[in-house]
Amino acid sequence: MNTHLSWKRIRRATKLYWSLIKSPQTFLLLVTGLAGFMSSRCPWFNFPTLMAVAGSLFLAISGSTVLNMWYDRDIDSKMSRTICRAIPSGQVKPADGLLFGLLLSVLGVGWALVIDVLFGVIILAGLLIDVIIYTMWLKRRTAWSIVWGGLAGAMPVLAGRSFGAGRIEWVGILMGLAVLFWIPTHILTFNIRNLDDYNRAGLPTFPSLYGIPTTLRIISISSILAALSLGSAAVGINLEAGQMRLLAVLSAGLLFLAGVSMVKPSDRVNFGLFKYASLYMLFAMILMAAVIF
Repeated sequence: MNTHLSWKRIRRATKLYWSLIKSPQTFLLLVTGLAGFMSSRCPWFNFPTLMAVAGSLFLAISGSTVLNMWYDRDIDSKMSRTICRAIPSGQVKPADGLLFGLLLSVLGVGWALVIDVLFGVIILAGLLIDVIIYTMWLKRRTAWSIVWGGLAGAMPVLAGRSFGAGRIEWVGILMGLAVLFWIPTHILTFNIRNLDDYNRAGLPTFPSLYGIPTTLRIISISSILAALSLGSAAVGINLEAGQMRLLAVLSAGLLFLAGVSMVKPSDRVNFGLFKYASLYMLFAMILMAAVIF
């Protein structure tokens, strides 16, 4: 009976702490980092290194996310979308959340530095930009903080590509720009759909400052720039003709939705663009990773 209760508590704790890393978001950023690495090195001949890259990225991205969740616990408690999260709801103590985030971050960045100094430095830069500049400094002061949030999101793919290539080069920068331009599609869509929550928490957002129609157009433009950046990167890595055609089809869908949203902006079209843009980023990065095969 005691053993059963112990396992039950362990499963519950695991579920709570797992929720702190926002696994869908972490998974997508992890895929971009692996795509950056695999676009320049064959995974089969570098499999141990690939696993090390995956492990260090997962820990660092997760650690960054947990630290953000810890710091934002006060505003999360004011928003209906986030009030049930583990820390603001009291299911995980703030001190425990902080310790968990620091542990993941130190392990992830430390592992990355051992693998390769340049790789580790870029991962560290991404973590510092995300936690200190974006979350702690700018998020509560300006709606333009999303630029820094996007820059932080671009670091995993830039780190992976730079490690594989042995240097920071233009293809890695373009892949990073694609993620940077994708981030506003994610953040601004949630700003629109949960505007009352953000206003209640006192957070500056594009919809509250510039209006929803302007924000929808910004999302459309950002999506177009993300597609153009990825397309240019695909040319740079010499994506095969079949893969390039598939990427073109995927990009055409994104451009079509972005165009419709720009001409006739609406919440329904924008949410469709948001969902498609996330899938687009996932499958486009998989195509980029498959270039070596």
